[in-house]
Amino acid sequence: MNKHGFLYELRKNRTLFLMALPAIALILLIAYIPMAGIILAFKDYRFNLGVFGSPWNGFENFKYFFTSGTGLLVTRNTILYNMLNLVTSQLFAIMIAIFINEMRGRYFKKISQSIIFLPFFISWTIVGVFVFNIFNYETGTLNTVLKAFNLDPVNLYSMPYVWVFIICFFNSWKWVGYTSVIYIASIVSIDSECFEAAEIDGANIFQKIFYITIPSIMPTIFIIFLLNLGRILRGDFQMFYQIVGNNGQLFDATDVIDTFVFRSLITSGDIAMPAAATFYQSVLCFVTIMVVNGIIRKTKPDNALF
Repeated sequence: MNKHGFLYELRKNRTLFLMALPAIALILLIAYIPMAGIILAFKDYRFNLGVFGSPWNGFENFKYFFTSGTGLLVTRNTILYNMLNLVTSQLFAIMIAIFINEMRGRYFKKISQSIIFLPFFISWTIVGVFVFNIFNYETGTLNTVLKAFNLDPVNLYSMPYVWVFIICFFNSWKWVGYTSVIYIASIVSIDSECFEAAEIDGANIFQKIFYITIPSIMPTIFIIFLLNLGRILRGDFQMFYQIVGNNGQLFDATDVIDTFVFRSLITSGDIAMPAAATFYQSVLCFVTIMVVNGIIRKTKPDNALF
């Protein structure tokens, strides 16, 4: 039997393959078999004919998605929000990881890390309630404080582009603690002798951070960046839907592909056009991560994802 063949490996590690079988079956069932539904993007779907019996209509669903004026808008918003959220959340996570690592009090460090990590466990439904109670025009906390100082209340729900900052803030607030754990683990793995040598040479805390800590965790930063870049056209549906809801005044500034697809399904019942939007979204995600990973592999091969 060929010692480099698949059958040989299967026989040699049959126990490990048997243990992995439920996970493989689950992935096939949830991730790969439903991919047959992609053909909906190219069909004029009829409920009485079903997915495979409906007539083909080529790229008509994609054409309608873009000619309606919505396609480019939601694509722009999705890329904008994901880029802003990626930069802000990763930047704050790196800063917090460095701050926590430099703390000397063990108990204070643990308490600080737990408090920062806590928002990760709060659902977006609860966060949406927080946002509404803060920014509601009539009874919100913000306007209550403004009225207490004899200032005019502000209706933020009529100011669409302010929500770019609000959404980025709450996204960072929720995810920064979780992401910082990854960077803390990366920082802890740095050889302590590097810091000891820097101290002997007279380096201060900022010099150690900029010349040892940050360069040492750069591979981790690149990997997380690439993994998140693969979702650059996938908005966090729960975040946008729970914070913004169905407020039509904010759609131009906050509508992303995921919320557009959801609203299309519940309002029109047309499955084919949302399927085309989702297919377009997945293809662009794949192309983006392949291109960026190729660029990184050419410039810094050690930091590439594959």
